[in-house]
Amino acid sequence: MESNSNRILRYNSIIQAFVIMGDLCLCNGLFYAFYYWANMMDKPVSFNSSLPQILIVMSLCYLLCTMRGGVILHRQKVHSYQIVARVFRNVFYFTIVSGFLLTVGMHFNVISLFYAAYLSALFLIISIYRLMFRTCLKIYRNNKKNIHYVVLVGSTPNNIELYHELTDDPASGYGVVGYFDDEPNPNMDNEHCTYLGKPEEVEHYLSAHPYIHYLFCCLPSRKADVILPIINYCENNVVHFYSVPNLRNYLHNRVYFNMMGNVPYLSLRPDPLSRPENKFLKRAFDIAFSLLFLCTFFPIIFIIVAIVTKLTMPGPIFFRQKRNGLNDKEFYCIKFRSMKVNKDADTVQATKNDPRKTRWGDIMRKTNIDELPQFINVLLGDMSIVGPRPHMLKHTQEYSKLINKYMVRHFVKPGITGWSQVTGYRGETKELKDMEGRILGDIWYIEHWSFGLDLYIIYRTVRNAIHGEKNAY
Repeated sequence: MESNSNRILRYNSIIQAFVIMGDLCLCNGLFYAFYYWANMMDKPVSFNSSLPQILIVMSLCYLLCTMRGGVILHRQKVHSYQIVARVFRNVFYFTIVSGFLLTVGMHFNVISLFYAAYLSALFLIISIYRLMFRTCLKIYRNNKKNIHYVVLVGSTPNNIELYHELTDDPASGYGVVGYFDDEPNPNMDNEHCTYLGKPEEVEHYLSAHPYIHYLFCCLPSRKADVILPIINYCENNVVHFYSVPNLRNYLHNRVYFNMMGNVPYLSLRPDPLSRPENKFLKRAFDIAFSLLFLCTFFPIIFIIVAIVTKLTMPGPIFFRQKRNGLNDKEFYCIKFRSMKVNKDADTVQATKNDPRKTRWGDIMRKTNIDELPQFINVLLGDMSIVGPRPHMLKHTQEYSKLINKYMVRHFVKPGITGWSQVTGYRGETKELKDMEGRILGDIWYIEHWSFGLDLYIIYRTVRNAIHGEKNAY
């Protein structure tokens, strides 16, 4: 008889296969629809190969980009934004791979409005399709199908919280049968999570109930003589064993598992920019983007700013101010000067009707022109294009004492623009809660960094500069 664990794996493989097949149908059908629509509108697309050949190449490209980790909607715990983010990743890779192969094979010109519109529509349609698929899957699981049965060993606060994580959402696909401990725990939901006995009785219970898929153990290490037989039984009887560390006595936030060689350790947050490949990608983009800007637009902007600045206010064109950067290292942040020379420049923030600003300086601040010399800081390696905004030394000294985890923002390079700035926390911090909101946004960015997120923040920054911001002063 096929075990429940194998059956679950088989079901998940079938789900992934169905999702990818649906994606392929949409990928091909949408391309044909765009091709047909272009001909109907008397704007035919010129192909050097037959339509079936192009569709075959595109199908192979899409399979290549989605076969490994391209589907996550079948997982028990997954959010809608994660599904859409995975679709974006797949379409992004598909754009690069298909664009390259279609160009090299000279099938047709991919640098066209036709192909850009197709890719945009593909991202939208596949996102909707996968979210609908996920909804159907949740309905199916709500009907008690495809359930993963779980037992808990130990009832520490960690396992109690784990119980609620597994059962509060009926669509999660988990069913907790009960728990083992030295005695019933009054803090456990004993009405719905049955006390099954002492930890020494786990093996006997599992042998009598072969439908159990998962076991989560949070017994202390001093009970190794009890834990090891449980591990051996699970490993030899197709039960997934998981060890739950007892951290709730001193740590109440999420932690992340890592490996250093053969040594496991837990970190307080995900740190995507600690990975060498991500560091390289971000730095390469910073260098390429800043060089391109400094060699093209910046000289023209500099000439205009220099002339107007000299005509409207005495003093230097640039303003250099010490700020805190990566690992709290101090550096000189470069800006176009937007204020009259004053003694409070290094200690007092700009306010809405700040008398130190000139009319020209106010224009530069509202359009972000004053920040453009910071591309020099990016090229020098002191800053990145996207990251937490660098603060004045005085502000770092003050706020680091008032706001918990304030210094976490210095784990990455500061940026010309950042997540907090495009989500409403730009400009003057009149109250402590304003700075607290900015710090939370900076930490969120550090934990969720991706190249796509950087591109989105750059887009939001440009859009806000064009439309104007009420906090830009």
